[in-house]
Amino acid sequence: MNGTNIALILFLLYWITVIVLNRKGILKKYNISSYGPVLMIRTTYGLKLLDKLAVPKKAWRIYADIGIRLMFIGMIAMFLVIIVSDLAMLSSIGTNSMPEPGKFNEARNIFLIPGVNEFIPLTWGIIALLVTLVVHEFSHAILCRVEGIRVKSMGILLALVPIGGFAEPDEEELFGKKEEEATNEDDPYGDRRLGIIIGDKEEKKVLTKVVKNDGKIATRTQRARILAAGVMANFVVALLAFSLLFGPVLGALSPLGDTMIVGVQEDSPAYAAGIRENMVITQIDDTKVSNVNDMLQYLDGLETGMQVTVYAAMDREISAYKAVVIDTEIEPAGLLIQSIVDDSPASAAGLEAGMSILYIDGNPINTYTDFSNIMNSSHPGQEVTLELGAEGKEGTTEYTVALAEHPDVKDKGFLGIVTSVDGQVDTSLGITVGQFPATAYLNLFKGIPQMLTGLTGWVILLGLPIIGFAGEGFPGFSGTLAQFYEPVGWAEPFGIGVFWLANALLWIGWLNFYVGLFNCLPAVPLDGGHVFRDYMNAFIFRITGNEEKAERLSILIAATFAMLILMSFLFMIFGPYIVHGL
Repeated sequence: MNGTNIALILFLLYWITVIVLNRKGILKKYNISSYGPVLMIRTTYGLKLLDKLAVPKKAWRIYADIGIRLMFIGMIAMFLVIIVSDLAMLSSIGTNSMPEPGKFNEARNIFLIPGVNEFIPLTWGIIALLVTLVVHEFSHAILCRVEGIRVKSMGILLALVPIGGFAEPDEEELFGKKEEEATNEDDPYGDRRLGIIIGDKEEKKVLTKVVKNDGKIATRTQRARILAAGVMANFVVALLAFSLLFGPVLGALSPLGDTMIVGVQEDSPAYAAGIRENMVITQIDDTKVSNVNDMLQYLDGLETGMQVTVYAAMDREISAYKAVVIDTEIEPAGLLIQSIVDDSPASAAGLEAGMSILYIDGNPINTYTDFSNIMNSSHPGQEVTLELGAEGKEGTTEYTVALAEHPDVKDKGFLGIVTSVDGQVDTSLGITVGQFPATAYLNLFKGIPQMLTGLTGWVILLGLPIIGFAGEGFPGFSGTLAQFYEPVGWAEPFGIGVFWLANALLWIGWLNFYVGLFNCLPAVPLDGGHVFRDYMNAFIFRITGNEEKAERLSILIAATFAMLILMSFLFMIFGPYIVHGL
């Protein structure tokens, strides 16, 4: 039985227990409400702490006023993103270019729930979600006390494991409700409406006593501050997390190298010496290995039987291993052609996608670096001899191609192919290596803050865990990726702990930012929806001078926006299935 099945069984047992306890009234006895498998555990402990934290009222109001402005900026930005996405999908239907259903539009990946969303790792996702929900709700609670609104209780949301926190303000004081739909049985925390059932089995009537709110009612500004405080808290936490991540934490990571061992012949001296897959090669003899080409250039010319010392890292610990050159007649890995540029020399010569360039003028091509070095030294009109192979076909084919002038670089030759990233390369040591651009990747990551002055930076930041830099996504510094880096400077004593810190900061920052933006949407019951409806009410009242009409129209407009946003999300999820089928 695997871990997933065990977790599912435990969750079902937990849910059954919740149902039994709820029916017996035990949950109610301890002021716990259940919503399916989610328990809402209330407590009044900590309410006095809120009053103490709310003491600098002026500072908290400035904080919340900034939050209101950021909420409206986020509201506009998110709504525009939704509209642009809808228009793009509608346009793709008209041009028959709608993408096929994939993981990016699966329903489970729309929701930012760890363990459900396949892009969010469970451990770091739960930590980030807890931080996100706690700071969001705690900020609501503090601003309630700043504005004199009662907080009835605080607590945690539990679904076998804690999934968040909450603060429960007095909704009558916050929203000015005159009556409450809950009955005495359903609302043990402040009954507003008492239902009395009379009559026989065939006909029952409910007499309702409405309890008027004669106390505090928040003004529009107070309510907006309270609602915007949660969004502001998420943005502040995201800013702090990203500042630490892109500053001291990433600054304390250094690449070990770009060359990873992806295969070892089991009958080779290298395997006998202890060299294994997933090690990162840092040095051979006295020569530093920064990339695959460094390794190949050093091995080139060594004779069979010669012994070398390979320095390789596993879990960031570098050890020395003895290896022997066992085969100097290694065929080059080649460079795969993904596509051919129209009206280019490659097209004219008959090159096709799927072929691999093995040699150029007799020079072996193992990596893109080999190819780019030759092309960078070429010139227009130069004839080059290409030796190509094709998967599934024996032998090679030779082509002579006259290079054209490069469209972007004057006096440089142009072949006209689009190539893939570097693949796996066999070496004369019986080791197969692959190249990962660890140095370039880290530099790109560190450069994100400087890119935020333009739209590209924000797109990369928002899509980093899902899309990454090349469509592969970035789950954090864990697993194989962490093998390429080591902690330096202040982080060196912490060892692997610096990677845990980097992952926690990445997901705390990303999830807080996304949840903050999502709550800005002008859709009730989101915070942005309530603020949007309030301000729309005030705007219409200023024009009409009719309070009842302003209330009715603002509710209608807010409901329309909420429905439009809901339909947009459904369209994003089901649109590709409607076009391409299930």
